[in-house]
Amino acid sequence: MESPYKGKTGLQRLINATGYSFAGLAEAARNEDAFRQELILAAVMVPLGLWLGPTGIAKALLVGSVLLVLIVELLNSAVEATVDRISLEDHRLAKRAKDIGSAAVMLSLVNAAAVWGLVLLG
Repeated sequence: MESPYKGKTGLQRLINATGYSFAGLAEAARNEDAFRQELILAAVMVPLGLWLGPTGIAKALLVGSVLLVLIVELLNSAVEATVDRISLEDHRLAKRAKDIGSAAVMLSLVNAAAVWGLVLLG
């Protein structure tokens, strides 16, 4: 079954997609503790990255690595919500999906720390 919203094209599709994106950000901020914590961290780190980066490329790396953490957290939260929607019972595949999502978040945090370390100390 196709989504009834798939038929939208052009400017109306863009307007709808923008609304859905803001709704998703609001839902994540309202319901996901980890996303809220990372959002607070980003509110500090993004301006700091723009201030500390000695070049445009360095600024982009510092800010981009922080934004990547938020992106991966949003995807992880979406996976977790989908798994929970399907079933709340313990299942090895549900655990695997959630653990893999968690690992992706952890790697994005390690990446951010490495980028900040290399840019600021290198």
